[in-house]
Amino acid sequence: MNIVVFLKQVPAKDASLRIPEAGTWVRESDIAFEVNEPDTFALEEALRLRERFGGEVVVVSLGPERVRQAIKEALAKGADRAIHIHDDQFYALDPLQTAAAFAAALREEKFDLLLTGLQSDDHGFAQTGVIFAELLNLPHATIIMEIQVQDGRLRVKRELEGGWFQWVEMTLPAVLAIQSGINKPRYASLKGIMAAKKKEIRAVSRAEVLAATMQTMKIYVPEKTKQTEFLQGTPKEVAAKLVEKLKHEARVL
Repeated sequence: MNIVVFLKQVPAKDASLRIPEAGTWVRESDIAFEVNEPDTFALEEALRLRERFGGEVVVVSLGPERVRQAIKEALAKGADRAIHIHDDQFYALDPLQTAAAFAAALREEKFDLLLTGLQSDDHGFAQTGVIFAELLNLPHATIIMEIQVQDGRLRVKRELEGGWFQWVEMTLPAVLAIQSGINKPRYASLKGIMAAKKKEIRAVSRAEVLAATMQTMKIYVPEKTKQTEFLQGTPKEVAAKLVEKLKHEARVL
C-alpha cells in the first residue's frame, strides 16, 4: 500500500509571535518551529499501515528551506522518501492553493491512500485534505479514529459530536483526515536518524507547479478593548435587559 502523508511545519506552541513592519507574516527569526502535532498522528498511522500491508510512505511538505527539518524528522521515524514543495511565500496561500500545489506535485505519483492531520496548529483551516480530494475526485472522510483495510476497500470510523461514532465504507484510493489520539506517535531511533540521511527528498518549486492567485495585504493582532455599560431600571427590567445582552451580544446563553 502506497501512502502519502501531508506534513506541515508550524510555529512552536510556546512561540511569542511578533509582526514586522511589512505586516504580511510573523518574524520567523524570533521563533522556533516544530512538526504540526495532528500530522504526527497521520504519519504514525501511515507507518503502521505500511508495516501491515507493505508498500511505501511518502511525506509531502510545502514551505521554505527550514521545512526540510520537519521532513527529516518524518524520514527518521520511518517514511521512505519525501517531496519538498519549496515556497518562501507559503503563508500567502489559502487551502485551495495549497491543495492545488500538492495535487500538481503529486501528478506523477501513484498512491492508494493519502493522510492528513485533522487541522494545522497555526491556521487551523482543516480544509486542505478535503479540497485535495475534491480536486482529484477522490472519496474522502474526516475525523478518522480507526482504519480497516480489506479486499481493496476501506472501512473507517469517524468521530462525531456527543460521543457518537460513524462507520463509513470507501473505495481506494482515498483521502483521510486523521483525528489526534488515534495512536501513539513513535520517536525516531538512532538507526532511523542515520538512515534518514540517505533517503530521497525531491525538491519542487511551488512556482513550477502553481502560480499564486492570492495576496496577503496585512496581518495584525486584534485590539483589546473594554467597555462598561450600566443598565437602568427596576431589578426586573435590568434582569430582562441582561438576559437579552447575554443571548444576542455576548452569545453565552
